[in-house]
Formats: sequence, C-alpha cells, structure tokens
Amino acid sequence: MDLAQLRDAIADVDRALLELLRRRMDLAAQVGQVKAAQGLPVVVRDVEDRVLTRARQHAEACGVSPEIMEAIFAAVIRGSVERQHRVGVELRRQRGQKVLVVGGAGAMGGWFRHFLSLVGHQVEALDPAWSPVPPSEGLYTRLADVPLSQYAFIIVAVPLDRTPAVLSEIVGLRPPGLVVEIASIKSHLEEALREAEETGVRVACLHPMFGPGKSPYQSLTFVLACRREPELEQQTILPLLQHPYTHVIPVPFPHHDRLMGWLLGLAHLTGMLFGRALAASGLDPRELAACASTTFERQAATAASVLSEDPDLYLDIQRLNPHRHQVYEATRKSLEELVKLVEAGDREGFRQLMQEARQALPELNGRP
Repeated sequence: MDLAQLRDAIADVDRALLELLRRRMDLAAQVGQVKAAQGLPVVVRDVEDRVLTRARQHAEACGVSPEIMEAIFAAVIRGSVERQHRVGVELRRQRGQKVLVVGGAGAMGGWFRHFLSLVGHQVEALDPAWSPVPPSEGLYTRLADVPLSQYAFIIVAVPLDRTPAVLSEIVGLRPPGLVVEIASIKSHLEEALREAEETGVRVACLHPMFGPGKSPYQSLTFVLACRREPELEQQTILPLLQHPYTHVIPVPFPHHDRLMGWLLGLAHLTGMLFGRALAASGLDPRELAACASTTFERQAATAASVLSEDPDLYLDIQRLNPHRHQVYEATRKSLEELVKLVEAGDREGFRQLMQEARQALPELNGRP
C-alpha cells in the first residue's frame, strides 16, 4: 500500500476504535446506573488498577511502551468515570440538598454551581453582578431577598478582601444551614468566625486547592481548616462534596495560612520572579522560545500559568498571609547562599545544597 492507502486504513481502524469506545461508554453508563441505585462508589481503585495492568501487559504486542499504553487507558478510565457519574446525577439529586452559592457570577462561584449540580444538589445563587438582568428563579441579586432558612449549605465564594464583610453579613442573619467559606487565606476571617461562634452559626473553612479551570473529573483536593473538632467538621462537610475525585484534607485552622505561605505564596512568588527576571534580561522572548531547554520550557509554563491569573487575587494571597515574611526571608537567604557557593566555587557545598533542596520536595523523597 502507498502512503494514502495506509492513512485510509488507519482512518478505518480509528472509526472502529471509536465505535468500540462508544460501546464501552454505554456499558459504563449501565454500571453507573447500578452503582447509583445501590449507593456504591463510582471509583473503585482495584478495578482501575486491573484495567491499567492489562494495558501495560499488552503494550509490547502493540509496539509501544507500557507508559504510553497506560496513559491511553487512564484516559479511557477517566471517560468511564465521567459517564458513570453523569448517568447517576438524577438519582443522586433525589438525595441531594439545597445549596446557595454567594458570588455565583464569579469564576469560583460558577465552578461550584456546576460542580454541586453534578454532585446532585439543587443549586441556587446570589450575586449583585446580576442586578441589570431581569430576576430569574433561583438567582438573586440581594441577600435580603434570599430565603436563607431553605438552604442546607451556603457557599461564600467572593473575593478575598470582601470575604470578612460578606461572611459577617450572612452570620448576622443567623441561617440554620452550614455556611462554607472558600477563602485562600483564613487569618483575616477571625473576627467574622468569632461572631459566628457567639451567635451559634456553623461555619466551615474550606479551601479548594485549584482554580476555576479545573475539570470536575480530575483529582479535587480541598483543605479543611478545622477550628475545633476535625473529625466532626470533616463529616459535616462531606455530604456537600460527594464526588468520585474529591479529597478533603483536614488541617488545624492556625496552621492553614502557614501552609499556604509555602504552597501558594512561594509557588506564586517564584513564578513572578522568574518572569520579572526575564523581563530585566532584555532578551527577545522569541529567541528564548526558539532556543529553550526542556527545563526552561517547564519553568516558563509554570510561570505563565501564574502570570495569567488575576493580579488582584494574587496580591491578596501575598498581602493577607501573616506568614509571608518567613517566605520572603527564606527566599532571600536561599538566593544569597546559592550565590555565595557559586562565587566561591564550593562544589561540596553546592552538592549538599541541591541534596537538601531535593529532599524538601515530597515527590522526590526516596529517589536517588
């Protein structure tokens, strides 16, 4: 066969593969209906592991690496999970609860509206941004118009600097449901949280460790900043977040912002410094792109993801964290130490610095 004929043959095989995938997803949908009816979990790790093992075992016969074959079937598994979850939404909705998202027109507010609907909750929303738009059922522009007593959960998804005032306003109305704030920094909420305790209003301090572009069918990590009883607080929030890929990690409330100083503050800081230093270099970005090493490409991609975000949000994440000075001081000292070792040509010291830095990265622990 010539090249054109070979490509036509590949297209025929692709069509056959797509038909097989359709049949597989139909079967996944049936599995999802059974699981939803019986209240079984969508994700079963043992089953997924068996599928991936089969894929790796057949890689050699297909002439590709086990890693490639595993990646292909990992994508198929994600599609099956999404299909199973979607078909069970109506059944889950019968067991879902009524939720209000305050700040529903914003990026994270919109994400929560979509996500919580997938979970099976009945979701309504409030946002002053809708005020020029005619009223719609389940959408509000003023807190005074909202029947707060109807909601099992009230999500507060507003900008960081507005969260204390909005939280205080909601607490002052004494809703019976659980109020869930999702601020990236928590220390500046202390006064509003004390007001809640004094008035008997329950508030959960949740922090989604992702942005509004996150697919609900990827791993979803939420940090729960616990003020009193971690087990009880975790059990209270779980009915809101029933989803195959949800992971809720409890941490003590005072520890949250210290942790975020490094997880967010340092990560954002290094991305911004990388871009700022390049701006000061005077080099042409096109030349940098043409000559880029693999390491540079990875670092540039990380920096680009940081620098494409909302500057106001990222300023507040830095500014409102009381532990920021520890991060800045560690960054300064690390740079000074590195420069000193390089200028002195201290190979042993440089080797030790890299080893200690490598050990500080969880994903590298135990690797040579």
